[in-house]
This record gives sequence, structure tokens and C-alpha cells, in this order.
Amino acid sequence: MTDIIAPKTVPADQRARYPSLAGKHVLVSGGGSGIGEALVTGFVAQGARVSFIDVAVEASEALVERLTPGAAHAPRFARCDLRDIDALHATIAGFEAESGGIDVLVNNAANDDRHEVGTVTPAYWDDRMAVNLRHLFFAAQAVAPSMKAAGGGVILNLGSISWHLALPDIALYQTAKAGIEGMTRALARDLGGDNIRVATVVPGGIKTPRQDALWHDDAETNRMLAAQCLKARVLPDDVAALVLFLASDDARMCTAHEYFVDAGWR
Repeated sequence: MTDIIAPKTVPADQRARYPSLAGKHVLVSGGGSGIGEALVTGFVAQGARVSFIDVAVEASEALVERLTPGAAHAPRFARCDLRDIDALHATIAGFEAESGGIDVLVNNAANDDRHEVGTVTPAYWDDRMAVNLRHLFFAAQAVAPSMKAAGGGVILNLGSISWHLALPDIALYQTAKAGIEGMTRALARDLGGDNIRVATVVPGGIKTPRQDALWHDDAETNRMLAAQCLKARVLPDDVAALVLFLASDDARMCTAHEYFVDAGWR
């Protein structure tokens, strides 16, 4: 039997550098923890001017405190409930007033609460769409004018492997995540004439504290690893690595598509 060899992680000092990201104003939603924390950390390391939104104040403020020493630009955090579109637009306008237009928007925030089909009410449906789909469109709408004025920009939406696999007990989350891929293609077409690229990044089973809590059964984790081509958990830094590339000028012709970082989970 052939031994399974997991891929090695890449040390921070050996990761790719993208000079085109230095000084760019990057906005990340859900940036306080999990994948979002890795995104904020990665962009700060590239010398970008990072603003991020979250509802988790304590974790977000701790992240700012951790990343500020030695950073070319200290990250800025604002609390915002993304279900409130007026508050979202006001928060984005505040970031733009302080640091100029948004060059890169990363729509990362989401919530994959489990639910059964029979328990879903219209109110719960509306809430899940507000949490997982609606704010992505309105954030893109809000940053598009400054991107157009600057001659271009990048919008990256975080999707999910879940609906590609038809995983159980998250029908509304999967519905929203499938919609994100359709929305990405539509926005890429509508905004492409202004040199705004729009793409979806599709993570697999990322090892975060939240996912570890959900995948509390070793048997579930082992089943996932067995279905992956690469036999290791995908880390938040793996997602950040793909996002950094797609946000950079090196990916100048990448738009309107989905880019997977899932260890080949099929």
C-alpha cells in the first residue's frame, strides 16, 4: 500500500509577494476570524491598506493589535451587521472617505448554520439570504463607482464546495452559495467594460475553529479526507494564497469563473 504524503505548508517568509498589491485599498468582510483573519493578515503582509468588517468586535480588535506593529499600513476595523444594507453602505463610504476608493473587495462573510428542510420559515429564509448572499451584491454595488473612477478593480466572492457536493442540512446556505457563482458571472459581464474583474473562490473543508466544532466527529473528518485527492486539511492560509494571487495584477485576465482550493474534494 502506498503511503499517503500530505502537502507541506509554506513558511511565511517563502510565500509569494505581489508588488501590485502594495498600497492598494482592500476591503474584507468577515475579516475578524477564520478565513477572513487569514485574508486580512495576508493583505497586510503584502503592504496593502486593509479595511475589514465584522460583528465580532473582540476578535477583530485583537487582530488589529496583533498586525499593526511592523505593518506598512495598520489594518482598520469597523463593526457592521451586513444584514443592514444602509449600515454597510455607510461603513464603506466611511472607509473610502478616510483612505480613498476601494481597489479590491473580498466578500468573505457568511454563516453555515445547520438546519432541516422542514424547519425553515420564510423569516429564516430571508435571514439566511441576507447573511450569505444579499450583502455581497450591495457591497459590490457600493465599491463599483470608485473602481470605475480608478480605471479598474477586483471583486472576489467566497463560495463553497458544499453545494457542489450536495452536503446535508445546509440547504439555504448551499442555495446562497450557488447564487454567488451566478452573480459573479453576471457582475463580471456588467462591470468588465470598466476593467473590474469579478471571480469566485471556492474553499473546501477549511480547518478553522468553527469547522472543527462542526466536524467534531473524527469519522466525519476521515470521510472528507478520503474523498479529497490530497490527504490533508485545507488551511485558511491556502485560501488566502489563492485570493492574493487573484487580487494581484498577475491575475489580470482572470475573471467570471470559479477557482477551487479544496484539495480535490469530490
